[in-house]
Amino acid sequence: MRRLSFFALLAAALLAGFVPSARALTSDEALAISAGESDARIAALQKAAASGDARVPVLVQALLDGAVKVDAKRAYIVKDDGSAVDAASGTPATPPEDAEDAVVNNRIRGELEAALAAGRLSDPDPAKRRDAIVALREGIDESKLPVLERALAAETDAALKADLELLRAAALIASPDAGKRLEAAKALGTRADPATRGLLLERLKPAADGGEPDAEVRRAAQASLDAIASQLAWGERAGVLFSGLSLGSILMLAALGLAITYGLMGVINMAHGELMMIGAYATYLVQNAFRAWLPGAFDWYLLAAVPVSFLVAAAVGAVLERGVIRFLYGRPLETLLATWGISLILIQLVRSLFGAQNVPVENPAWLSGGVAVASNLTLPYNRIAILVFAGLVLAGMSLLIARTRLGLFVRGVTQNRSMAACLGVHTARTDTLAFALGAGIAGVAGCALSQVGNVGPDLGQGYIVDSFMVVVLGGVGQLAGTVYAAMGLGLVNKLLEGWAGAVLAKIMVLVFIVVFIQKRPQGLFAVKGRSAEA
Repeated sequence: MRRLSFFALLAAALLAGFVPSARALTSDEALAISAGESDARIAALQKAAASGDARVPVLVQALLDGAVKVDAKRAYIVKDDGSAVDAASGTPATPPEDAEDAVVNNRIRGELEAALAAGRLSDPDPAKRRDAIVALREGIDESKLPVLERALAAETDAALKADLELLRAAALIASPDAGKRLEAAKALGTRADPATRGLLLERLKPAADGGEPDAEVRRAAQASLDAIASQLAWGERAGVLFSGLSLGSILMLAALGLAITYGLMGVINMAHGELMMIGAYATYLVQNAFRAWLPGAFDWYLLAAVPVSFLVAAAVGAVLERGVIRFLYGRPLETLLATWGISLILIQLVRSLFGAQNVPVENPAWLSGGVAVASNLTLPYNRIAILVFAGLVLAGMSLLIARTRLGLFVRGVTQNRSMAACLGVHTARTDTLAFALGAGIAGVAGCALSQVGNVGPDLGQGYIVDSFMVVVLGGVGQLAGTVYAAMGLGLVNKLLEGWAGAVLAKIMVLVFIVVFIQKRPQGLFAVKGRSAEA
């Protein structure tokens, strides 16, 4: 049984990436790693890890697990069943009564974790080797060079080999040899990531503060830093562009429903934001239903939530139109006040049903994470999905308005209600269907927003003003204008945020829209045809 246990430990060490050497870990070395001053323990650990002995990772893991005791002569590893073995040889041993637990402070813990990460550089799984490289970047120094050299010699993956070369350069940048530091400073300029930039900035501190003393090395480090800064700047610009497009897609989703109820029907619906809130809460309920009754299909709950949020919001919109709005056509002030009151009622109703706190809506697994396009730029999958979803909703709504019987009726009633009625169009029913369509699109927008923000009773309040600004700026009744205005406002907002801050950016955008509407009341796209002259 003991022989089997020994071979199991040895196999675990090999899997962790340590290759056994002829020299075995001694009791004095194991004790030096487990007890004493931090500097001496770290030096002993680095020396033992560089040797590649199979017992080192076993001891390191035991120290991290708090399973090591020490006395004046040696260290012991205590197993789960209470038995113990000698930390150096792995043979059974009994700690004396005065043996104490090995102390592992934060500094020692960091070195122990780095030692395990260095061991994983030889793991057969490329993903684990990549994780080990990432873990070693923080706190890399010249003591890790023997392990890195062995890993470089054995590495077959070109990308991982390049990462190891840069890790080696990062270890050499603090070498006592100026020639090695110069080589490392030049090599680091090929890797544009914030960690490398931070490393070079550290070397470029004044020499009196521990920075680089050699002038030639400083020039090389500065050149590499400039190259990295230039590359990172492009990533930051791309990030601002993506953030602007992402915000624009959200504004477009929020404004598309309003483009029907206000742009085509002329109804100032101050409860539009609350219809978005209803769609978000419908998504929350669908999520809970899948978690309770279809846990195996939870990752696909969003596909069911989209039509549910549309139908629920559309039903509320239809009731709103039949119960209130139809009595107020042509009376914009009364409509504004009535819908504002309805918005307050809906907010209080949601607070009574779900509470005043935000409710948790989780991203499905396929919307979690993101795609890394640069070292300082990761595009979240949920934001990408909303961009695509907004395009699909826009395409579907455009086809519905331009190519379907309902769209024809809506356009006819909007342009000339009396003539449409004379031609047999049921105008009251068309009004209800059109308003329900706009409300349903608002519900779908709420479903999308639940994936990127908080879902609470006040969700819609943050988008109602922006939605009206998008519709008015784009041109009343113009879907194309809504798209251009939403994307434009999203990009301008994000650009101004980086320069003036979020609050001032909002104010500047609002001032711009006010001035623009003063100069061009019809918005970006004016309505063409006889109705423009009526």
